[in-house]
Formats: sequence, C-alpha cells, structure tokens
Amino acid sequence: MDLHLTDDTEADRLLTENPLALLIGMLLDQQVAMEVAFSGPLKIEQRIGAVDAAAIADCDPDDFAAAFKQSPAVHRFPGSMAARVQTLCRTIVDEWGGDASAIWQQDEPDGKTVLKRLKALPGFGDQKAKIFLALLGKQCGFDGAGWREASTPYGEEGSFRSVADITSPETLLKVRETKRAAKAAAKQRG
Repeated sequence: MDLHLTDDTEADRLLTENPLALLIGMLLDQQVAMEVAFSGPLKIEQRIGAVDAAAIADCDPDDFAAAFKQSPAVHRFPGSMAARVQTLCRTIVDEWGGDASAIWQQDEPDGKTVLKRLKALPGFGDQKAKIFLALLGKQCGFDGAGWREASTPYGEEGSFRSVADITSPETLLKVRETKRAAKAAAKQRG
C-alpha cells in the first residue's frame, strides 16, 4: 500500500519504500505539522545522500545537525532532533542489524511484542509507539496477533485519531478535527 502522509509524492514514496524513513518521520512528529515531520526523511536523504541507519548513525554529529538546519529546516528544533535521529539510528544498527523493519518482522512478533520493541526505542513513549503500531497495522500490512488491542485506542477500526488513519486529504481533515475536538474537550475539563 502507498502511504499518503505528506503533500509531496516523493516524500510519500520514500516513506512507503523505506521502513527507517517511516520510523524517523514518526520520531519527528512532535511540535511540528505532521506533513513537515514526515517530509523530514526526504530532506535528510537529499542532504546526506541516504536514509540508512548506519550512514546516519556514523555521520559526524555537527554535519548531521547542519543538514537539519539547512532551509527549510528538517524540524523546528533542528539540533535536538538531529541528535535524536542519530540516537535512534545507532539503536537500529546496534540492536536490529541496521534494519528498522526487523522491529515488526523479526520472529513474526505479535502486537504486544512490537509495542514493547517500539517503546524500547529512543524517542518512542507509549503513545508514539501505539500510534506507530496502528500505522503498521492499518496501512503497512502488519498483521501480528493482537495489534489492534496493543495499539488501543489508535488501532480502532474507523477512527480518525492519528497519522495511522490518514490515507487522503479528506482523512487528514477528519484527523485534525478529531484532535481539535479532543483539545477543546480537555480545555473545558480544565
């Protein structure tokens, strides 16, 4: 299945074809618009030549941060997010042989196992891990037993809570409206 998480065909192609790019996009998805976050891996590829765990992990930290800061910046906090991406890539190299997809493919894991593996990654707390698991299940063909339950509430069928539910401009608007409504409700509760 082709992902449609940005308004850039080339960025979406990279996310669809490169599991590490998708994982990096998810890592970057904080305090910036989702499209900016998920376009980040393409900017990284264009600036350093590859979205490859070993290449990124081994890149000089100052050079990598400079690539993040080039205009347009990869993220609103380029220095700290460049370091987080390198830390994530070092973990992928050291623990998963450089293959991001091994997190959800190695040993045919169930949903709980993938959630645990994702939560062990730097920069992936409970919510981010659940959203990414839901994205894998809803759009990337992951069918490990119990993935919907492990990713609750993001794995719910027919929900429009997160990036896992975005397949078109229309669904993007539905997700944004759900988030706006949730923020308004939380604000009302005080």
